[in-house]
Amino acid sequence: MVSREQLERNQVWLYALVLILATGIGLFWPETSASFDHVISIVLTILMYGMFTQIPFFRLKEALSNRQFIYALLMMNYIVVPILVWGLTRFLPADPSLLLGVFLVLLTPCIDYVIVFTHLGRGNEKLVLVSTPLLFVTQMLLLPIYLWLFMGTQAAEIVSVGPFLEAFLGLIVVPLVLALLTQWWARKQQTGERFLDATAWLPVPFMALTLFVVVASQISKLYTSFDIISQVIPVYVVYMVITPMIARIVSRIFRLDTGAGRALIFSAGTRNSLVVLPFALALPEPLNGLVAAVIVTQTIVELIGELIYIHLVPKVLLRESDEKKFTK
Repeated sequence: MVSREQLERNQVWLYALVLILATGIGLFWPETSASFDHVISIVLTILMYGMFTQIPFFRLKEALSNRQFIYALLMMNYIVVPILVWGLTRFLPADPSLLLGVFLVLLTPCIDYVIVFTHLGRGNEKLVLVSTPLLFVTQMLLLPIYLWLFMGTQAAEIVSVGPFLEAFLGLIVVPLVLALLTQWWARKQQTGERFLDATAWLPVPFMALTLFVVVASQISKLYTSFDIISQVIPVYVVYMVITPMIARIVSRIFRLDTGAGRALIFSAGTRNSLVVLPFALALPEPLNGLVAAVIVTQTIVELIGELIYIHLVPKVLLRESDEKKFTK
């Protein structure tokens, strides 16, 4: 029988296998796999619940006191990243649906599975967790402004508060409240403690399941539009290469410790693809198909990049020994 520790050690290969399997199923049985998009939010909610139950919420006060991290987080996500994204998209054709998809996914910092990858990359996931409400509110307020600046008033008017609020409540608030209740129950009763231990099995398989339903349900759209989609792949790759290096510089400017610096790198490099996807699918035809395909393309590129991040960030880009250099 596979232990939880073995499952967690081998999760990178599990995700890669799931990605290949989802691609095959999505391409060979597109009509069946297209129906998976209805369960994306449900699966992602369970994933977040499983991850939240493993975070010690009752000891998060120290994370809230790290104002330097909050300043660095806001600067990186809402000043540095938009400038970088604007520069990278100058190399794309002036196709509104293509640009809308790129801007939606790259201008919105992730508020869900970034916590998972930050943890895997030995960053301070508690800092990322407590920043999620702030990131949600700020991206909701600033995204229409950025779209107006980059694309004009028509694109800005497409973005409404409803889909983002629905995603935040369903994907963050609900699993967060349930996780808090679970931890409270575990502190009061032995049955609750056993249940809390059992939830530690959820994150890895549900991350794999989330990736499966997202890729399988959307890969056929990506395939049929590949001549257009292929143009955004270099933009996504360059973004994931450049962003960690800039985030490292910003973390040094703000004198962040190693865990916080790694958290900043993952927040800057990880985008809101799975959360904005339901919003993209709700757009009118034929806009929704291409925008969704552009977003899913970023998900695939990002997954590969994150699997590289979790090894390079702690071992090469921001090692423990770097903390002494930052604080001198």
